[in-house]
Amino acid sequence: MATDDHIALATRFRALHVPGRPLVLFNVWDAGSAREVATRGAAAIATGSWSVAQAHGAEDGEELALDLVLANLARIVAATGLPTTLDLEAGYGGSSTEVGLTCARLIGCGAIGCNIEDGVPGQTMLRPAEEQADRLAAARSAFDGSGVPAFLNARTDGFFTAASDADADADAVLHDTLRRARAYAEAGADGLFVPGVTDERMIARLVEDSPLPVNVMVGAGTPPRARLAELGVARISHGPGPYVLTMRALGDAATRAMD
Repeated sequence: MATDDHIALATRFRALHVPGRPLVLFNVWDAGSAREVATRGAAAIATGSWSVAQAHGAEDGEELALDLVLANLARIVAATGLPTTLDLEAGYGGSSTEVGLTCARLIGCGAIGCNIEDGVPGQTMLRPAEEQADRLAAARSAFDGSGVPAFLNARTDGFFTAASDADADADAVLHDTLRRARAYAEAGADGLFVPGVTDERMIARLVEDSPLPVNVMVGAGTPPRARLAELGVARISHGPGPYVLTMRALGDAATRAMD
C-alpha cells in the first residue's frame, strides 16, 4: 500500500516539470553517487541505465539482471530521501504484462517513476508506436494500481538513432517523434524524453507540438541550460555524462598515483 511519504515524493516530482524552468537531473549509478549529487542541491535523483550497467561490469541493453537493477535502486532511494526515478530501459519485459509487473516492483523499491524507451535492446530499430503504447499503458496501469502518482517518462529514440545516419531526414524524424508523442500521451505517459535532439529549431518544434512536457539529454552540441529553458524544455537529463566524467577523473588520478 502506498504511504503518504511516497505519494508526497511522487507529487513533488511531478510538479518539478515546468516548461521554461526545467528540472535538471544529473544522473547517478549507485547510492554513493546519489548521495553526492543530493548534497549539491539536486531536487530529484535519476539513474542512468548505461552508467548503472558499466558500474556493474555489464553493457547497456538490459544485460544487467533486473533483480540487481532493483536492489541498486532500493539502495539509491534509501540514500537520499529525494524523489528517485529509474531508467528502466525498454521496460524489462517481453510483453506488456511483464512491463507492468516490473513497474509494480520498482514502485515497491520506493521509486516515483521511470523512463521506458521504444528502442529494442540489442537492435537499432524502434518498436511500432502502437506496440510501445500498449507497453506504456501497462506501466501506467501498474502505477495507478499502486496508489502512487508515478511519473511515466516515454523515451523515443528516433533522433538518437538518426544521429549515426548521415542520410536521415530530420523533418521526417520529427514527424514520427510527434506521432509517437501523441500515441504515448494517450497511453498514459506524463513526459516525452527525446535523447539525441540538439538542433534548436527541432527542440522548439517539439516543445510547441508535443502534448507532453519535453525532456532532452545533454550531449555534444546540446544548447546550454539557459537556452533550453528559453525554448520551453521541462526536463534536462545528463545521461551517461556524469559517469564518464567520474571515471575519467578516477583514471587520471590512478595514472598520477602510479607514475
